Amino acid sequence: MTISSSSAAEKTLKMKIWKLFFIVFMILLISGFLFYFNYEENKTYILNTLALKGSVKEGNTLFKINCVGCRGITARELVRPDLHSITLLLNDTEIIKQVIEGVTPPVPSFEIDPQNISNLLTY
Repeated sequence: MTISSSSAAEKTLKMKIWKLFFIVFMILLISGFLFYFNYEENKTYILNTLALKGSVKEGNTLFKINCVGCRGITARELVRPDLHSITLLLNDTEIIKQVIEGVTPPVPSFEIDPQNISNLLTY
């Protein structure tokens, strides 16, 4: 028994479609896992940070080292929003996400330990 060329072409096309579907599915599955694990890691980091007691003095030092270049010495200059009123716009969890993820350009993300983030929030 022989297979006609049109039947073979249909079979090849179906195989290509299934391969493409499988590749797209695997990419979405892997992306979902990466998103989930990153979310859980950030959630743990945020909860740990919020549980700490920050130091105004240490926060001031960190601000001067890391933030003054863009925010200015009074935190009211250069890049908006004004950091003195940021707590009216964002809660502590959202501020932590902003710092570690760089959610809003031009603010970059920073890799900083929970105690230092707590110090910055207290400052």
